[in-house]
Amino acid sequence: MKIVLVHPAGSNWVPGKKDITSTANRMAPLGLLSIAAYLDGQGHKVFVHDCLGPNAPEDTDSNVRAILAHDPDLVGVSATTSGFFDGYDIASRIKGIRPQVSIAFGGVHISAMGAVLLDRFKDIDFLCMGEGEITMAELAAGQNPKLIGGLIWKNGSSSVTNPPRAQIADLDTLPFPSYEKLRGFPKGYNLPLFSYIMTPGATMITSRGCLYQCSYCDRSVFKHGFRYNSGEYVYEHMRYLRTDFKVRHINIYDDLFTTNRERISDLCDRLISRPLAMQFNCAVRVGHVDDQLLRMLKAAGFLQLSLGIETGDPGLMKIHKPGVNIEKIIDTVKRIQANGLRAKGLFMMGLPGETSDSIRKTSDFVLSLGLDDMNMSKFTPFPGAPIWPTISEKGSFDNDWRKMNCLNFVFVPKGVGSREELDQLYNEHVKRFYSGGGWRKRFRSRLWEHRWSLLYMLRHLPTFLAAKRNFEPDKCEKG
Repeated sequence: MKIVLVHPAGSNWVPGKKDITSTANRMAPLGLLSIAAYLDGQGHKVFVHDCLGPNAPEDTDSNVRAILAHDPDLVGVSATTSGFFDGYDIASRIKGIRPQVSIAFGGVHISAMGAVLLDRFKDIDFLCMGEGEITMAELAAGQNPKLIGGLIWKNGSSSVTNPPRAQIADLDTLPFPSYEKLRGFPKGYNLPLFSYIMTPGATMITSRGCLYQCSYCDRSVFKHGFRYNSGEYVYEHMRYLRTDFKVRHINIYDDLFTTNRERISDLCDRLISRPLAMQFNCAVRVGHVDDQLLRMLKAAGFLQLSLGIETGDPGLMKIHKPGVNIEKIIDTVKRIQANGLRAKGLFMMGLPGETSDSIRKTSDFVLSLGLDDMNMSKFTPFPGAPIWPTISEKGSFDNDWRKMNCLNFVFVPKGVGSREELDQLYNEHVKRFYSGGGWRKRFRSRLWEHRWSLLYMLRHLPTFLAAKRNFEPDKCEKG
């Protein structure tokens, strides 16, 4: 069977502004690439069409023509909440031209919403819930839909929800993602600026699931367990990227990369005894980072560790990030840096229960930590998150899927006066951090290390200047 897997562009920036997100950070669609590799192994002819890829068409009709040029029997679309409508626009136009093409949707938004999407959007034939590799393979093999676990399908005018599919127990049985199916990989897929020293870069995910229950996190696809690739598998995956694609830096996007100590020790031993001339970034959980682990990561080639901190307000932390506290955060950041690694803090603004005072407290806390970098996202309630059922009770919520991308304030907590106030506080914080003396001093000391990021910025200077203007007050607001 001929199959095209589609990564829709989505609405990834501020309405009315030019979308610059793919210029700042273009990440390979790893879930689709894993499904593509699995389908390849089943004998199908598979193509990946990334609407956010380098030189991808900007309009829907051109993307549809590019997809149909492969003459597909089945089109699979992986959709986030903000990307769903763009994906559906593509699906509808494909159906209008070639109604015989089957359309399957999967991804986090689909797994969170379920059958209601099949009832509301008539041009979708199938919904794949949870992990997609085996479900898509059985669908492509022509199995009777009622026998495929994890599938929602149409039976006449009604939808049928099959029992859930069992999770893939051994992730080492999966092939490496089909990076080669991406046009322009790896040089066209850029990591966040100043997060690397060597280029080109790539991304990996080496585990699935999470053991924790943060209020804002959607676990609809991989659920709450924790499954992982072995140290040997991860090392061979890294070596594959180094050998076949000349990759020099890898961002590992696991939620709990270091949770299983045995596999991390095994991986680090392999990287130390058989170096790949690469560097790595990963995330670690606050309070679960000891000096021995940090020394091991440093020796293995790790450069930067990210910490999910979210807020500097202790009361909000208890609600939204249980198990983490201010003292643990301060200690973890200090020890990361003392062991020669960079520390990046990940925060959210506009959480339920937030006030203008708590936002300013978080901003003060961020600066006090002496972080090497930080990311402040705009809190977005997603349908599969624990906070979702009660979100409308905690503030005003604009349930516009296109804006739900952590780049727009679609939710305003009761303790903040308006969306405009949130935007102002956000812009003030971002400018405050990057104009602060501590960050600028660290940045200047690493100018040579940052040379590739600086060159990239120069090549795309008009785009980055346009982005900078988003953090300046509009002239009309200034009167």
